[in-house]
Amino acid sequence: MVAYLIGRMSIVNPDQYNQYKQLTPGIVEKFGGRFLTRGGERMHLEGAHDDRRVVLVEFKTADAARKFYESPEYTHARGLRKDAAVDMQLMVIEGFEEPPA
Repeated sequence: MVAYLIGRMSIVNPDQYNQYKQLTPGIVEKFGGRFLTRGGERMHLEGAHDDRRVVLVEFKTADAARKFYESPEYTHARGLRKDAAVDMQLMVIEGFEEPPA
């Protein structure tokens, strides 16, 4: 079942964060993922306003997302992100699957 990695973070060092951003597309692709959004424009509709950057990545399964996150390649990339982004929130959530009719 498809799964989504959802990330929210505040960027405090844009130059360093750009180094991280350059590495991640190849790593995401290696694990069968694809970016659906990477901090694009948004429209706030309800609830408390949150200015954190939002990233949404689709993977074929939750296990693929976990393997991506735990991979040596992404572990290295996370090291670059460590002091560049704060107030991190990452989660993986499985997509909705219609029951058979």
